[in-house]
Amino acid sequence: MNRSATAVACVRALAAQTLPPALVVVADNASEDGTVADLQSLDSLPFELITIAMPENLGNAGGIREAMEVAFSREMDAVWILDDDSWPRPKALAALLATPWNPEVVRHAIQIDPTTKRFTWPMLTCDGAKWRLAFDESELPDGNIIPSKSSWTGALVSKRVRDRVGSVNGDLFIRGEDEEYPWRIEEAGFRFEAFREAVLDHPGSKDVLHWQVFGKNLFVERGLADWKLFYKVRNMVWLKRQQNGNFGAIAMALAYALAVSFVDGCGRLPLVWSAARKGWVGELGKWEFH
Repeated sequence: MNRSATAVACVRALAAQTLPPALVVVADNASEDGTVADLQSLDSLPFELITIAMPENLGNAGGIREAMEVAFSREMDAVWILDDDSWPRPKALAALLATPWNPEVVRHAIQIDPTTKRFTWPMLTCDGAKWRLAFDESELPDGNIIPSKSSWTGALVSKRVRDRVGSVNGDLFIRGEDEEYPWRIEEAGFRFEAFREAVLDHPGSKDVLHWQVFGKNLFVERGLADWKLFYKVRNMVWLKRQQNGNFGAIAMALAYALAVSFVDGCGRLPLVWSAARKGWVGELGKWEFH
C-alpha cells in the first residue's frame, strides 16, 4: 500500500531469478501513489504479472488471501509468499526447487536483514531433538535443508497444503496471519523446512525485546504504532484462545500488558485492554480506528 518503488523492486528481484516463477500476483491495497500503473508499465518480464487493485485496504492478510486464490485458480502448483520489501536473491527460488518436489512439505527461504546481517525474525529450528531459536546463520544446524517451524514470508505453499488447510484468514488484517496460517498447516500434519541457500533480503524491526513467558517466546517492539500494536495483541489473544483455551488467552493478554507497560509505559494499557477484549470475543476484521 502506497509503496510503489518497493513493490517494483520486489517484482524486478523476481524477474532476476535464475529460475523465475511462472506467474507473479500482486495485491495492491488501494494505493494512491500510482503503484498499479507503475507495476503494469514493467515490460520484458519472464513471467505473467497480475496486479489486483483491491477495492479497499484489507491488510496483509486480506491481500495475501486474494493473491493466493488468484494464483491457485490459474492452476499453479504452489505459491511463494513474499512481502513487498522481502527481495529474493537471484538463486533463491532455484535453491528451493533444487531437490525433488514434495507437496507435503512447506519449503521456505531464510530472511536476512541487510543492515544487521542477522535474521529478520528469529527462526525456530531443530538440532537433534530440541527446538530452539536461531538469530543468525551461524546458529543453524549443518546442512542445506534445515527442519523448522511456522514460517510465513518466503514460504512455498503447495496447492495440496492450501486445499487441506483452506484460505488465509483475511479478518486478521495484519500481524496474525503469519502465525495463524502456519499453525493450521502444522495442525494438518505438514512440516516445514528451511533452505540455507534460498535467501531473502528483508529489513527487520529496529527495537525488539524478547522474553520467555510460560515457556513461550514473546517479542515486543518498542514504540510500535497504535494500529500495529492493536492488531498484534488482538490477534494473538484470539489465536491463543483457539490453541490453548481461556487460560492461554488470559496469559497472553497479561504478558502483553506487562511487556508493553515495561517498554512504553502504562499509558498504552487501555489500547492493550481494548485489543485483548476484542480478541477474546473473536471480533476480528479492520479496527474501527484504523
